Amino acid sequence: MSPYIYNLPNWPRFHWDRERLSEHLSVVHHEQGRLLGRMDALGFKLRQEAVLTTLTEDVIKSSEIEGEQLDAVQVRSSIARRLGMNIGGLRPVDRNVEGVVEMMLDATSHYDQPLTAERLFGWHASLFPTSRSGMRQIKVGAWREDHSGPMQVVSGPIGRERVHFEAPVAGTLNREMQVFLDWFDESTKTDWVAKAGLAHLWFVTIHPFDDGNGRIARAITDMALARSEKSAQRFYSMSAQIRQERAAYYDVLETTQQGTMDITPWMEWFLGCLRRAIEGAQATLATVLSKARFWETFADVSIHDRQRLVLNRLLDGFEGKLTTSKWAKLAKCSHDTALRDILALVERGVLIRNPKGGRSTSYDLARTPESTKKKP
Repeated sequence: MSPYIYNLPNWPRFHWDRERLSEHLSVVHHEQGRLLGRMDALGFKLRQEAVLTTLTEDVIKSSEIEGEQLDAVQVRSSIARRLGMNIGGLRPVDRNVEGVVEMMLDATSHYDQPLTAERLFGWHASLFPTSRSGMRQIKVGAWREDHSGPMQVVSGPIGRERVHFEAPVAGTLNREMQVFLDWFDESTKTDWVAKAGLAHLWFVTIHPFDDGNGRIARAITDMALARSEKSAQRFYSMSAQIRQERAAYYDVLETTQQGTMDITPWMEWFLGCLRRAIEGAQATLATVLSKARFWETFADVSIHDRQRLVLNRLLDGFEGKLTTSKWAKLAKCSHDTALRDILALVERGVLIRNPKGGRSTSYDLARTPESTKKKP
């Protein structure tokens, strides 16, 4: 018999030390309340911008955990369009990006709707619109079947793989998932924050799909956290924090899946990670306020959609130096058009040219302290 918790006679009767977790839960609830209070004070427009920034990061980081890099501009455009936000210069979006966004928004925007097998099948189908994961064809919109062998989580080069986890056999999935789904939606006195942590662990342990289990587990986590706050608006990203702490995440997950039904260490780690995610939302708030000051400063300046698109990318945290060639790439325009766009913004005081010239000429956003006067 494998050493995993789903083979224990008391599976899935999870339990934890409530006294040890009570302080963690109190701190998380306090931080949730403080953050929601700050965001409420921003007003509707800035709050929407904060939601857009958070959801964009959440989608990108959730995919990064699985080794997939999504285009940030496409993700932002897809979310903005679905939220009915006009951000200027909306980009065409690849189907794989649309799929991840569809899942995450369904989980959070409709957090109060039942979580059913059909809903999970829809999420899974949206993640894999071609029924392929890389070069491999997978079963989409249905529980896995294990025709090619047991579902395992492995690492390492071919021939020297290390098995970190082996999931329950496919024949048990209908029963296992029905128990999970009934528990998730049942009326219970369990704190929804604690329930988010347990739901994440329980789902990834069942591992019901051929692929995409991690992303769907994080969507379920976000859904439970939205229920805890009774709000569809997300202002912090658990996925981004897990991405930052990925090594610790996999370590505690592997230890827990080979341990006992006492999951106190997992819950302590999860609640600590969640607290750090909420604290990290201060960076989101700072970005939103900085962008708001920037656009307020240059509200009277003529800026077209292509320029607005690139400026927003810079405001969101562009890495490296902005050059004409990078502008052309971001805006998908010619080098000459990019140069005209940049020089126009330099003339209007929106961009400044860095001292070093020649072929390495680069540009920065103009400083926008509250005392800065608007340029005509």
